[in-house]
Amino acid sequence: MEEPKIGVFVCHCGINIGGVVNVPEVVEYAKTLPNVAWAEGNLYTCSEAGLSSIRDSIKKNGLNRVVVASCTPRTHEPLFRATCEDAGLNKYLFEMANIREQCSWVHSHEHEEATAKAKDVVRMAVARAKWLEPQDEPEVDVSDSAMVIGGGISGLTTAVSLANQGFKVHLIEKDAQLGGLTRRLGKIYPTLQDSSEILDPLIRTATSNENIQIYTSAALKDVSGYVGNFKVALTKGKEDVKLDVGTIVLASGALNYEPPKGSFQYGVLDKVVTQLQLEEMLAQGKLTEPERVLMIQCVGARTGEVWTYELSDMSKSFAARLLSKILGAKKEEGWPYCSKICCMNAIKNAIRIKELWPKAHVDVLFSDLRTYKEYEDFYRRARALEVKFIRYIREIPPDIAEAPGKKVRVTAYDTLAGVETEFLCDLVVLSTPLCPSKEDVMLARMLKVPLGPDGFFMEAHPKLRPVDCQSDGIFLAGTACGPKDIPESIISAQAAAARASILMGNKRLKTEALTADVNPDLCIGCGLCEELCPYGAHKIESGKSKTIAALCRGCGVCAADCPRRAITMRHYSDRQILAQVEAMMAK
Repeated sequence: MEEPKIGVFVCHCGINIGGVVNVPEVVEYAKTLPNVAWAEGNLYTCSEAGLSSIRDSIKKNGLNRVVVASCTPRTHEPLFRATCEDAGLNKYLFEMANIREQCSWVHSHEHEEATAKAKDVVRMAVARAKWLEPQDEPEVDVSDSAMVIGGGISGLTTAVSLANQGFKVHLIEKDAQLGGLTRRLGKIYPTLQDSSEILDPLIRTATSNENIQIYTSAALKDVSGYVGNFKVALTKGKEDVKLDVGTIVLASGALNYEPPKGSFQYGVLDKVVTQLQLEEMLAQGKLTEPERVLMIQCVGARTGEVWTYELSDMSKSFAARLLSKILGAKKEEGWPYCSKICCMNAIKNAIRIKELWPKAHVDVLFSDLRTYKEYEDFYRRARALEVKFIRYIREIPPDIAEAPGKKVRVTAYDTLAGVETEFLCDLVVLSTPLCPSKEDVMLARMLKVPLGPDGFFMEAHPKLRPVDCQSDGIFLAGTACGPKDIPESIISAQAAAARASILMGNKRLKTEALTADVNPDLCIGCGLCEELCPYGAHKIESGKSKTIAALCRGCGVCAADCPRRAITMRHYSDRQILAQVEAMMAK
């Protein structure tokens, strides 16, 4: 290994860092550290002037390691790594020291202490940089075909978008018909057009496109492989089908929550239904002119905990707890999140009833009413039609009982009037949330995709990567990652298709270099790494563990648990970490 020549660049960052940390003092300190050949301060290291200074210093001073002391690696490390590559330096010979979040921000009133800590952080980064090694990012071929799981409006939109770009698409739907939950809707807000006007042309386009192969009444048996090279096994009737695909889009949708029997008299009184059931009654013409319809919001939403209930014979993993909840091990209050679309569905159906029967009374009981985006105008439209919105206290839920004349008596406390009010209703409609299905839990385990605390698939980052999964090559569309209305579902489906098409269009993909490296001389083939790896990146072949680089996410579980210490994490070796620890202890 060549003698390390480390360059240290300390960012002033205006008042963010320089307002607390004495940057010139940190720069002078860095010059005294072992193997530091160059140290300087920059006003904004991430600016073009700062980046040019790094490139020039690498060439001028023959630097073979670079340390930047500035803000979080989460946002700026890729930029600095790319700068090192521009100067001819392997990007894995770069190290970042966070002196903003870890020093100036958390010690904003302790200038001397923050400066001392910044010196410690820089010293640790320099110590680690000494042992950094160049890394290569392996490339894998990417098949130009995709699998879309789910034949609802999101899955259909994704499939059509990909097929129109020339990619082969395999569309998997567990039901006998395409359309998903949208098929059960009558009208769509805020335009109040028939759902079939959007859905049917999309189905016709998908079924007539020669690039789309549709499998209805199909069930996934197994998914293996990695980004660009997924191997899929599914059953369609009695037929077994095997597919090779490059990307996977999860558009599996969501279920409409049904309250347990007896909750708000649901399942006890025929006149108590959910909003989805009301949609079907209106679409099929089964609702006769009512005198009064009462809607109750947030039934089964914004309450309870996802992981509260467990089956005694299931392991206590998160997936097991979630599955037990979905399967209904016990009666439970509902789901802890706001489903986002319930208020708009209630307002939509209230408007439909008032337009069909202007003399009907429609009341909406709510604890909070949330009409987001441009839908405030939709709410005003309902008010103009004399739909009444009455606020009640969640801690005092409405009382529902059967009344003479096939009516339903609802008693609720009106917080505005300050009195208890009684309603005699022809129909009580419960606004219930969208919730994950048990199929999603099984899919998550099969695809090694994490679930969020709400039970839906978890995106890699809600802002930066909203349709990506933690596993490369797998994308999310529609309500698979949380409640969405139809316009949002279509937008997310188009975004997922765009992300998948970029991957397949490039034909080849560079995978992460930060993977597990197995020393075959130490490995005894015990299989513990294969058992523990959450991504399925380890396989035992010929009595030795082998890492599938495209699957490895560099989490380090295998290295931490290997009884023979045969596994080392590239770019995070024991020597590098221990060098930081020793530098931290040194004064």
